[in-house]
Amino acid sequence: MNAQQTNELPFSEIPTAPKSYTVGNILARMVDGLGYRFYWASDSLTAQDLAYRPSVTGKTCEETILHIYELSITIKNIANGEVCIRPNPKVDLNYEELRSKTLANLLESRNAFLNKTESEIEALKVIFQNADNRNEFPFWNFINGQLSDAIYHTGQLVVFRRASGNPINGKVNVFLGVNSK
Repeated sequence: MNAQQTNELPFSEIPTAPKSYTVGNILARMVDGLGYRFYWASDSLTAQDLAYRPSVTGKTCEETILHIYELSITIKNIANGEVCIRPNPKVDLNYEELRSKTLANLLESRNAFLNKTESEIEALKVIFQNADNRNEFPFWNFINGQLSDAIYHTGQLVVFRRASGNPINGKVNVFLGVNSK
């Protein structure tokens, strides 16, 4: 992706699809879709957007972005075969930093999955560790867990920003992975 060369954030569009349908490439493509959606759902948010809360007990848009950031750390760790430490360390990042670091984590994850073989994916585990416990789960849990959860919460950002009066760019085309002209 050219993002690293131009210092632009990754996923303003989905990169060219891999040539083969390997399990690693399919997972990388799923992260591409998440990255593209998150890029545009989190683009150009105002203070009003970030403070939007759908209900008294609901998370704000900014708190939802923080949660997606935390999920992106877990996604990156799992893709790299690393342990996920719990609880996540306290984060003191502003909106731009959260957005940038989330997209960077997703890019690293995408690249880690790309071209992995079926046996390499089968060897990956979801491992959570805290001071007292270590819990290990099969990779299947990652798909219905962290990856699906990040996509779900990214969709919430789209709804939140629409409700706060700043809808997502109408040119975003998640099917093609590039914005229409």
